[in-house]
Amino acid sequence: MISTLELKKLVKARLKDAETLYKNGRHDGAVYLCGYSLELQLKYRICKTMGWVEFPSTKKDFKGLLSFKIHDLDTLLHLSGKESKIKGSFLADWSVVAKWNPEARYNVIGSATKSTASEMIDSIKKLLKQL
Repeated sequence: MISTLELKKLVKARLKDAETLYKNGRHDGAVYLCGYSLELQLKYRICKTMGWVEFPSTKKDFKGLLSFKIHDLDTLLHLSGKESKIKGSFLADWSVVAKWNPEARYNVIGSATKSTASEMIDSIKKLLKQL
């Protein structure tokens, strides 16, 4: 299990990593880590919604909880209990980040432009504040 405190640290660290990559022209990595930061924040929010102090992290932990062993941002948003708030008030930002998926790590280098990376970082920052 991973504690909610550790999840919050990871959210901040991955966003900082994304910003560092962006500043150094590594836009693909920046976009990927932004999405990962949001995934971790959604898992943190699920813990808060469910009253958990930890999120499952191993195969054994997920026994009986396979619905939570996902990386799909739309599903995680739904499970977080914040879907109506985010899609109701922050749909433009959600639309930017909802395209992310963990397979983005296999994208061809140069798939993300400076503009798309910047937009992703800006949208992630707004959403993190709401989650």
